[in-house]
Amino acid sequence: MAGPTKNAPPSGATDPSRPVDFIRAIINDHMRTGRFEGKVHTRFPPEPNGYLHIGHAKSIFLNFGIAQEYEGLCNLRFDDTNPSKEDQEYIDSIIEDVRWLGMDWGDRMFFASDYFEKTYELAEELIKKGLAYVCDLTPEEVRQYRGTLTEPGRESPYRNRSVEENLELFRRMRAGEFEDGSRTLRAKIDMASPNMNMRDPVIYRILRATHHRTGDDWCIYPMYDFAHPISDSLEGITHSICTLEFEDHRPLYDWFLEKLGMFHSQQIEFARLNLSYTLMSKRRLLELVELGVVEGWDDPRMPTIAGLRRRGYTPEAIRKFCDRIGVSKKDSMVDLALLEHVVREDLNERCPRVMAVLDPLRLTIENYPEGLVEEFEIPNHPDRPEMGTRKVPFCKTLYIERDDFSEDPPPKFHRLAPGKEVRLRGAYLVTCTGVDRDPRTGETVGVRCAYDPASRGGDAPDGRKVRGTIHWVSAEHAVEAEVRLYDRLFTVENIAAEAERTGRDYKDFLNPASLVVLRGCKMEPSVKDAPAYSRFQFERQGYFCVDPKATSPGRPVFNRTVQLRDTWAKIEKASAGKAAGPGSETAAEGKGASPSEGDHGVEAREITIEDFTKVDLRVGRVLEAHAVEGSDKLVRLLVDLGEPRPRNIVAGIRKAYPEPVGLVGKLVLVVANLRPRKMRSGLSEGMILAAGSGDHWRICTVDGDMSPGAKVS
Repeated sequence: MAGPTKNAPPSGATDPSRPVDFIRAIINDHMRTGRFEGKVHTRFPPEPNGYLHIGHAKSIFLNFGIAQEYEGLCNLRFDDTNPSKEDQEYIDSIIEDVRWLGMDWGDRMFFASDYFEKTYELAEELIKKGLAYVCDLTPEEVRQYRGTLTEPGRESPYRNRSVEENLELFRRMRAGEFEDGSRTLRAKIDMASPNMNMRDPVIYRILRATHHRTGDDWCIYPMYDFAHPISDSLEGITHSICTLEFEDHRPLYDWFLEKLGMFHSQQIEFARLNLSYTLMSKRRLLELVELGVVEGWDDPRMPTIAGLRRRGYTPEAIRKFCDRIGVSKKDSMVDLALLEHVVREDLNERCPRVMAVLDPLRLTIENYPEGLVEEFEIPNHPDRPEMGTRKVPFCKTLYIERDDFSEDPPPKFHRLAPGKEVRLRGAYLVTCTGVDRDPRTGETVGVRCAYDPASRGGDAPDGRKVRGTIHWVSAEHAVEAEVRLYDRLFTVENIAAEAERTGRDYKDFLNPASLVVLRGCKMEPSVKDAPAYSRFQFERQGYFCVDPKATSPGRPVFNRTVQLRDTWAKIEKASAGKAAGPGSETAAEGKGASPSEGDHGVEAREITIEDFTKVDLRVGRVLEAHAVEGSDKLVRLLVDLGEPRPRNIVAGIRKAYPEPVGLVGKLVLVVANLRPRKMRSGLSEGMILAAGSGDHWRICTVDGDMSPGAKVS
């Protein structure tokens, strides 16, 4: 199995117009120089000691994606060298998750345990070459002898045993003659190396644990640092792509392959995914499962692929997110809001719309005929007629959202209130004529309305304007459902950093409101028998998915995937800021705002060199460019600034670039240290420099071969 698997030369993998990250740049260089004979063979090597999370998804898409781009191959290999923490459940879940993400490894699913005999033989070969020895130091003594970052280690007193003695002891280790932990096999390298990983690392330990595949055949197991390069070499892996914490292990990886004279794979490291408000440690995630903090590995609050699937994420959204953040050599924290934004964009395109009332308030139409039931044909998607329509029943008594009614409405409240007229989505215009209250508590239990029979379909024949539209469900036909509102599992962005800063346990930052369960919700009947994992947009609420575990026939349970943008919450926040006064934190947020477009005739203030140096100008490469829907001025750009992920930038250049796709690949100048701005079209994370006047502005471009992120002065 040694050597790279042959494949055809790549077509388009080195297209110069395509943005190239540092990993693909290395592979392209190998293609040019003929290393690996122009072949690419990668692998995804999970440890079966937990469920995969979204960080693994990044690695999956990277390894399988590179293999596909270069017309190569990618293996799925389980690193099953630690049987005390491994389980068949984890193996099954990993296979399911990788397949769900759309990956295909053909007949190339392997296990490190496939090579246990060969790995043992190679360990004996190191002993015979005088490059490995059996050590009797205890784990604590090994740590003491290892030294520190500033002091060299000390040689083990057993380091100079003869080859014959080491072979005999190692074979007796395999035969089970010694207690667990009493002896190890160590590589003989350099106890004074500045790289701690090279100070005679342990490569075999005694561990009596039943293995999920080999049973009790072995009582010694190789360490990951030894098994990993051997597995890569035996499978002919050309590019062994792993996360940044293995960068200091690469010299050891290379040492084993060189000393054993094996096919030499190229290890390449990239920064792992760190997501705000999220933990990626499998040890911590397992603890949350074992303590019952979450329902299980597939709890929709978990960052596991199984949890994201159950929450309603799609493989396409996860892939797009991983593409957006790209790959980097520098660790950074990716904002969870970006993932939610990408998921929202994906679900917006694919999800049918339905009406669901989560906090029901009864609405009775007093002048609607008793016993009459009408059906309204409503589009399943406002922008995709090919998704068809559905018939929604309508009768005298309906349910509406409780917060869509206010007896004492604040300014700009365009929903239902006494004497106020609103549109019932797709049906009629109604005016509130009265309120029903609980005689004991005085609580509002219902509202009464009058409808305009001539407004069928939601438009008034006399042309009067009605600003508010609310959704509804027929009380007679409603399906009762449970809805689970999921939110972030933690209350702070960087859990590990905050725990270290405060000296508190990471569990202290769990969000007590990460799950709110609503029962007695009312749904339109079209969702009654929706199969597991069906996704919908509940109009004006968010995106929801049918839970595959809790749903029973006729009693659906929905998990909230992600919220819609809440326009009313923004208005309330702005109103609260005005009411709070100039000394409040909310009011202070507006101090750095730019003047409005109407502020003309203000003389420009002269600035100093020091002022100008505060502007962080950088070169960026345009990766995507699209017109903003509904705007004749704005273009949305995705710009690579050499950071872990590209930035979204909205620019008013549509008239100069009616076909914005022509900007893709251009090098532009970006003001990189502006505070992100929330716009109707989304978040804008910078400013593109442009020249012009009026509505005609052309962007400033850069000639030459500049790297994204280069500073401009």
